[in-house]
Order: sequence, then C-alpha cells, then structure tokens
Amino acid sequence: MTDHLAHARHLLAANPVVDGHNDLPWALREQVRYDLDQLDIATDQRQRTHTDIPRLREGGVGAQFWSVFVRSDFSGDTAVSATLEQIDVVRRLTERYPDDLRLSLTADDVEAARAEGRIASLMGAEGGHSINCSLATLRALYDLGVRYMTLTHNDNIPWADSATDEPRAHGLTRFGEEVVREMNRLGMLVDLSHVSADTMRDALRVTEAPVVFSHSSARAVCDHPRNIPDDVLAALKENGGVAMATFVPKFVLPEAVDWTKAADDNMRAHGLHPLELTEAAKKVQRAFEEAHPRPTATAATVADHLDHMREVAGVDHIGIGGDFDGTAFTPSGLDDVAGYPNLIAELLDRRWSEAELAKLTWQNAVRVLREAEAVARGLRAVRGPSIATIDQLDGAPDA
Repeated sequence: MTDHLAHARHLLAANPVVDGHNDLPWALREQVRYDLDQLDIATDQRQRTHTDIPRLREGGVGAQFWSVFVRSDFSGDTAVSATLEQIDVVRRLTERYPDDLRLSLTADDVEAARAEGRIASLMGAEGGHSINCSLATLRALYDLGVRYMTLTHNDNIPWADSATDEPRAHGLTRFGEEVVREMNRLGMLVDLSHVSADTMRDALRVTEAPVVFSHSSARAVCDHPRNIPDDVLAALKENGGVAMATFVPKFVLPEAVDWTKAADDNMRAHGLHPLELTEAAKKVQRAFEEAHPRPTATAATVADHLDHMREVAGVDHIGIGGDFDGTAFTPSGLDDVAGYPNLIAELLDRRWSEAELAKLTWQNAVRVLREAEAVARGLRAVRGPSIATIDQLDGAPDA
C-alpha cells in the first residue's frame, strides 16, 4: 500500500480530484457567521473543519464544487436569501485566496485553473427550495455562478420528491420538468443526489443534457434511499452523466444506517438539527459516539461502491463527491480532504488502471460540464427563457 500511495499522489498531480460536493460554506455560516478572519482556511483548521487549503493541496484536489446549501426547513424567500449568502462567501473565499482558488464558471475555467496550479472553485445549490418555485430566481443563481442544482434536499418540494420523504408527486411535476428544461437551456447541471428514484427516472427522461449525482453511492451495495439504483446507474451510459460516489458512512456502510438514525434521534432529543455543525452540536455527537461506538467505514468501503458503479454505469460515468463538512462522521482514511490519495491507492490495489483513475478523478466531471455547456448553446439558439409558473403548470395549491 505504501508504494500504491506514492503512485496515487503521482497520478493526482496529473489528474487531480474534481470533488462534486463540499459543505465548507455551511460550516462557515454555522461556526463563524461567515467571518473569514475567525476561520482562516489558509491555515490548518483540522480541529474545526474537514477542509482547508493546505489539506486540499495534500489531497490532490484540483477542482471543488462548493455546496451553497441551505437546510430544507428554510423556505420561501428565507431560503433564497440564505442561498445568496452562501454564494457570497464562496466568491469571498476566491477573492481572499487568489493564489490558491479560482472562481470557475466553465470547463475551460477549470482546465485553466489546473494549468495555473490553482483549485477551480465551482458552486452547486443543494435543493430546489433555493429557487422558491421561480425560474427567474434559477436564472439569477446561474448568473451568480451556480453550475448545478440538486433538485431536492432531504424534504419534498412542491415540484419534486426527495429520497428521504414520503412520496407526493411520485417524481417530477410538470413544473419540475420545466425546471429541468430551463437548467438544460442555461447550462446548469441537473444534480440527482437526494432525490427519489422516481424523480431520478423522470429527470433522465426529460433532460437534454448529461446529469450528475454530486454525492451518491450504489444502492445495491448499501440499501439506503439516498443511493442510486442499478437501473438508474445503467441509464447514465445513454445519458452521458456522472455518478460521484460519496464518503458519508451511513450511505456506504450498511451497519452504519441504523447507528446514524439513533445518533440523529439523539441530536433531536437535545433540541438540535441532525445536520448542525456548531461546537455544541459536535459535543453532543462526540458524547453519543463515546457511549455507542459507531461502525467504521474505510476507503475500502467506498472502493466497493466504485467497483460496483464502474461495473454497472461504466468507467466513463463515475466520479467522487466526498460531502466533507456536510457530515459529522467520515470513514477511516478519508477523514478529511487530505485523504483522497488513500482511496486512489486502494483502487490501485484493486488493479484499476491509470487511465481509469484519470477518468474517475478529473476527466469525467470536466467532460460532463463541457457537454452541458454545448447543449445549452444549442438550446439558447432556439429557445428563450421560460416564464412558466408552478400555478400555470401544476395548478394553484389547495387552500
């Protein structure tokens, strides 16, 4: 493994990781209310976050989709405003650390950042509640630099079902389909992590561009609704999209599913949201873990998912989306953003070729971004901005 680790670092120098999902902006909101002087990611922050620039460098990260996530219990204009604050902090990070981070809006920007030795910084909005059922708001997010939107987070929204809520629309509504079409026209990637299997299938039916799963693994390996069924993985071959395997233990290790449910229930019993990342919340999580030792995922656990995803979807349709700073718990060996070489070393041990690993880490994600841009150019030539409303397409909500 030592030789493989050195080999992994060498490979990542040429084809670094494009990571599909990192929640550092939310951690900055929760911990320091966006005061970047209080949490300077140019220095080692391992006591507070999974992410800082030195560890991104150590981990071989060349491009990062920063999640401009807001919790799904935020709604209406509150959700929109909070999303704007998240976008603002990402842009501030790129301005504050220009030698290390480059705001990137296109595939060409991503390639240029790599050539400059900087980390391409892209943005993804996590949950359609962020647009408050407004296609004009969707366009505004695109204009501000958002390059994917996850259609839902943990709860249903009026036009799409989440994987972790009770079915209501049984996929996408007519307005939900219009959201997908408008995202295609803009060149914003349709992200199907967090959505129900029916929503995945509806989106694949409607989309004219490749889709992404920014942080989801294989349901056949770990039967969690946040993961991707095999029929959907197989459909990525025709769609051209990419499924980016996540590291979150409860999504990759079957034994961790029940344990995490108990840990979440414990958080709620203490009056805390399970996703809260404040110091008080971390203290509660640590105490629970000491009393109830958690099943531990490893880099090999994630590699099991990637083996399966490669087999079903094909090596051209897989990537990596760790979800660092969006989870309280991480696998052993993938403790933070410095850990990616351990995963690549594990895959080398499983006889993945250098060409396959280059596709996994860099080439597939950049290709999908470029193809979405090409689709958008074609659609904009024949189709103007949609002004449809949810009331027009789905009917007025019940009183």
